[in-house]
Amino acid sequence: MKLMDPLIHEYAGIWPNDPFVPATKLTSALATQLQIPIKFEYANGVVGKVFAPARVSPTVLNLHRGILNILQLNLKKTQNIKSKDLSHCQERIMKDVGLAYTERCAECTKRVKSLIETATYNYIMKPSSTGALITEATVEEVHQFSPFNEIHGAAMMEAKQTLAFVEIEKTPVVPNKADYMARGSLQYEFSTEILQAPIQLIKISNAPAQIVEVLKHLVVNNVAMVHDDAPLKFVQLIQLLRAATPENIEDIWTQFKNEPVYRRWILDALPAVGTPVIVKFIKEKFLTGELTLPEFIQALVVALQMVTADLDTIQLTASLAWHEKLSTIPALREVVMLGYGSLIAKHCVEVPTCSAELLRPIHEIAAEATSKNNIPEITLALKVLGNAGHPASLKPIMKLLPGLRTAATSLPLSVQVDAILALRNIAKKEPKLVQPVALQLVLDRSLHPEVRMVACIVLFETKPSVALMSSLAGSLKTETNMQVASFTYSHIKSLTRITAPDMAAVAGAAHVAIKLLSPKLDRLSFQFSRALKFDIYHTPLMVGAAGSAYMINDAATILPRAVVAKTRAYLAGAAADVLEIGVRTEGIQEALLKSPAADESVDRITKIKRTLRALINWKALPTSQPLASAYVKLFGQEVAFARIDRTIIEQAISLATGPKPRELLKAALKALQEGIALQYAKPLLVAEMRRILPTAVGLPMELSMYSAAVGAASINVQATITPPLPEEIETMTLEQLKKTDVQLQAEARPSIAVHKFAVMGVNTALIQAAVMARGKIRTIAPGKVAVRADILKGNYKVEALPVEVPEHIAALSFETLAVVRNIEEPTAERTVPLVPELAVQNSQTPADYLSSENPDEVPVRAPAPFDKTLCLAVPYIEIKGCVEVHSHNAAFIRNAPLFYIIGQHSARATVARAEGPAVERLELEVQVGPRAAERLLKQISLIDEETPEGKVFLLKLREILETEDKNRPVSSESRSSSSRIISSSSSSSSSMSSYRVTETATIMEPFRKFHKDRYLAPHGASKKVSSGSDASSFQRIQKQAKFLGNAVPPVFAVIARAVRVDHKLLGYQLAAYFDKPTARVQLVVTSIAENDNQKICIDGALLSKHKVTAKLAWGPECQQYAVTAKAEAGVLGEFPAARLELEWERLPIMVTTYAKKLSKHIPMAAFQAGFRLERVANSEKEIELTAALPNQRSLNVIARIPEMTLSRMGISLPFAIPINPDGSLSIQIDEDILSWIQKHIKEE
Repeated sequence: MKLMDPLIHEYAGIWPNDPFVPATKLTSALATQLQIPIKFEYANGVVGKVFAPARVSPTVLNLHRGILNILQLNLKKTQNIKSKDLSHCQERIMKDVGLAYTERCAECTKRVKSLIETATYNYIMKPSSTGALITEATVEEVHQFSPFNEIHGAAMMEAKQTLAFVEIEKTPVVPNKADYMARGSLQYEFSTEILQAPIQLIKISNAPAQIVEVLKHLVVNNVAMVHDDAPLKFVQLIQLLRAATPENIEDIWTQFKNEPVYRRWILDALPAVGTPVIVKFIKEKFLTGELTLPEFIQALVVALQMVTADLDTIQLTASLAWHEKLSTIPALREVVMLGYGSLIAKHCVEVPTCSAELLRPIHEIAAEATSKNNIPEITLALKVLGNAGHPASLKPIMKLLPGLRTAATSLPLSVQVDAILALRNIAKKEPKLVQPVALQLVLDRSLHPEVRMVACIVLFETKPSVALMSSLAGSLKTETNMQVASFTYSHIKSLTRITAPDMAAVAGAAHVAIKLLSPKLDRLSFQFSRALKFDIYHTPLMVGAAGSAYMINDAATILPRAVVAKTRAYLAGAAADVLEIGVRTEGIQEALLKSPAADESVDRITKIKRTLRALINWKALPTSQPLASAYVKLFGQEVAFARIDRTIIEQAISLATGPKPRELLKAALKALQEGIALQYAKPLLVAEMRRILPTAVGLPMELSMYSAAVGAASINVQATITPPLPEEIETMTLEQLKKTDVQLQAEARPSIAVHKFAVMGVNTALIQAAVMARGKIRTIAPGKVAVRADILKGNYKVEALPVEVPEHIAALSFETLAVVRNIEEPTAERTVPLVPELAVQNSQTPADYLSSENPDEVPVRAPAPFDKTLCLAVPYIEIKGCVEVHSHNAAFIRNAPLFYIIGQHSARATVARAEGPAVERLELEVQVGPRAAERLLKQISLIDEETPEGKVFLLKLREILETEDKNRPVSSESRSSSSRIISSSSSSSSSMSSYRVTETATIMEPFRKFHKDRYLAPHGASKKVSSGSDASSFQRIQKQAKFLGNAVPPVFAVIARAVRVDHKLLGYQLAAYFDKPTARVQLVVTSIAENDNQKICIDGALLSKHKVTAKLAWGPECQQYAVTAKAEAGVLGEFPAARLELEWERLPIMVTTYAKKLSKHIPMAAFQAGFRLERVANSEKEIELTAALPNQRSLNVIARIPEMTLSRMGISLPFAIPINPDGSLSIQIDEDILSWIQKHIKEE
């Protein structure tokens, strides 16, 4: 087959009005390849092998395959149309990048879909002497994709090809003189698509020179702050490195390895390249000592997650894991081994028939470690097998499971737990294999409760059936271990609330199982183990999120044995376990169980004391046994874990108390005094997710999402210490430190740029034609501060100094467009916005917009862009902030989520100086001690109501408030007047309230306070008398000194102000006073501006051991609004209780308005929370909350608010509250523990 006079055209415009444009340069460049004839085998309508010379590139040969694809006939005699649903191919040819750790959610796409792919072949044939002659053949292939349900709109790519019969020529096609090689079959051949990022087309002529050019651009333009295009340049650097040879990379490393800034950029980019060459490079440089340990770990962890998981890479990683240099660094070996397991998991996703031989070395390690009882090695092997998730590992893991093999019973509990958790990834692939194993472990009551609960987690992740769930519920009825019962019940109960489609069957099974169980298990307190699952899923948008939390407790100790938290995300028919964190207190638990704290016959307080004593004596714990462990999983793969044992603690203590920290401190202080100037930049390829699919025309269709970020910061710090510190800092005494004056000035300009791309279209090394969504974020937050600490004078000051601010401190933009590029003109890309300008829109008729939408829908027409600018000026400091918003979307076509996204959107934030005098600096100053009064910028005084001046002021204030009341809306006036009526008839209201209390006294007994000697007050003591005495005693204290500042100096003062060039005082000051004889505290906040008498006053006093009262007042001279709070301890009936009362004289209208709106929702909220509600005419200006303890594990609550009383009895508490009936604490500090603490403080 030979193509005659091929022509390539580009289309970049609005269909179908704009014309095709000839791509002359591209046609000329490819003409030679396109016109080389190819050979192919053809028999009975089936295309066999394809032959072509070597110089025909895979991309061009795929174009020929696209033409031959039409000739692949499988038609019946009466049929001339053939359709294919490409979503249901027996063997789908596609390439995925960055999707190995995601799971296909088949249930999510049953009703709604995000991707629809169809192909239709249409043939016109006429009979001939030899059979049938195809006169015309047409193939149309359509791909529709949306991150949401495609019913609400989708991006569409159409591939169309037509062959028309013209004539038969008897002149044979002359083959090329070059050797023809077998180049496969009709099946699409992937070539350089993986190396070519779809977001930009780069013509690579000299990779090393281009890499150096981009590298220098990144280094030079990301010093003071990040460049706007830095993320795109970073992706370009990665793309160039992918095209470079190993020799090129070696030369670049040799050139720049001794330049720190260039070195950092190279080491950040290389791991993201994702090729085996890079893993080999990183390995070699570490083994030769050219990479430091932190550099190697950072580079290797990223590289192993990004690299293509082929057999060569797996073997390369294995050779690194078993290298002798890594055996001396256990933490590093663990990282490599975990990465090895992850690589096998990725490889098995791409090759479902992956060999179990890949895991044979790990199986051998596990077997050898078991025979030698090498617990750390067994743990590591299990975690590697857990990452790999290969079904062939099930038998080796089962040898370490308790109850199934006798050898496992002698292993530590932590190993048994790790063995069970290693089944989780296997369960995702083969749930039926794991279910019976997990169920047997859960039902085996001879096993440790923690083992059974962890097995329960694994069991429910296998998505058990109704029969299996019912069997589990049946066994739970006779369960004797309350930890297991509570955990399993709460797990099943949580599953009943799950809404995610992939868990719908499990949720249904849980509903059946929960009906078989006793609801008493739902009332167990939090001292028992719990499982919690929650999720949210929106079916029309196909998005959702889920979270799980597991807390495994032990009745014998106060610490939980294990805590695990996991998050899961759903998007566009896929799901992924994003993050999981787990912590186990294994060694601590076992040590506590061997201590007297494990005695279940003693009360919980005694357990706490014994537990503290056991923790203090940590040196007596075994050296080899870990005290605790933690792990982190990303996308279902364990990336790091840590064990804390006695050896690690001893090393940390010796390191902290050794000479090195002093040397580091000395070096840091010296550097601060000399001045520090740092510039640092950190790039990151956050996401690269791609799916490449061949089309009927021989070009690849790609769906991809890229996300890249670059952060940069410049920091300058200068310190001045007077007098200078001694050479030997450790010899410095506390008295010397008190005489030190430290001044520190720092300036920082952190900035970050983020680019995000979503692409659908054709991506090859020659052409790109796609629909693209492009988002950009850039933020800059400069700041400059000066700090001073004069310890001798007790003065501490922080100043915010003026700093140069860019035009926009934050900018966000998002646009959707169609783009066309070709390799011969890579810089001359042609783009068309998906939402045209207004002039273009207005030229269309309404019928054009409605042609593709449902006739039942009413379109939302929004032809004009939305533009809005919001500004806010901050008073006093004369700074104005503005936000500019622009949005132009396609919602006028269809009222659907996708159409609201399509278009151009942007937002920019600016900060500038407002009109008025300039601000020199902002100050926050704290003065402690006797000099506090001197630092106050304005004398503080409070008006005494008894003086003539005070009476005149109160009279004027009353007139102002009455005027405000008259100007309120009618509804407010009526509410205010009714409030006054209730207040004026306080005696009748009081009697009514008293009658109601008497009526319900059977459940709500009166609150009685404690006397000074802690004995209970007589039953006849009434609330009214006690409250009155409280108020009178507090008022007596206040009358002794209205303002404490007249009698005692302030304890400390805080001044916050803006220093302006006109020297006008603006800001606030706070003074704190304490009167020891009356145990009274007073805080006064005043404005330092002239003629501003606004104040905030907080006045409180400790009236007895069981009673405290405080008053908050604010407004002019603290006379406009006031709230009084009283808190006291006492008894309710015979139970210890506490009461909080809030009373107010007057509140702002905004507060009362919202409070009344909120009160309308209280009855429903109370009902849902299980509270009893009674309509009672309580005081309109008082709220009372009383809480009583019938026992140390339950709570009675009574709340009296205006118009109603709420109560709930017997609320279960998650832990015991150590309070005796007389109000005293039932906990005593153990003498040994107290002496140890005192001794430790003295030593320090």
